[in-house]
Amino acid sequence: MNFTIECEEEVDGRWIAEIPQLPGVLCYGNTAEEAMAKAEVLALRAMAERLEHGESRAVEIKISLPVAA
Repeated sequence: MNFTIECEEEVDGRWIAEIPQLPGVLCYGNTAEEAMAKAEVLALRAMAERLEHGESRAVEIKISLPVAA
């Protein structure tokens, strides 16, 4: 399964990053890099929780990050 981090700047200057393939994985940061890093961490935590509780099976993980935001 491939995951893509989408990142954009909000009108208030904050950055928001989300991983559309994982509902609820949405994070804010002061910079694009901070928001994307937080989203990646949250995605890994969500996947670990699902594996621990038997809600998902183990799959190959690939995360793509945009070159620059």
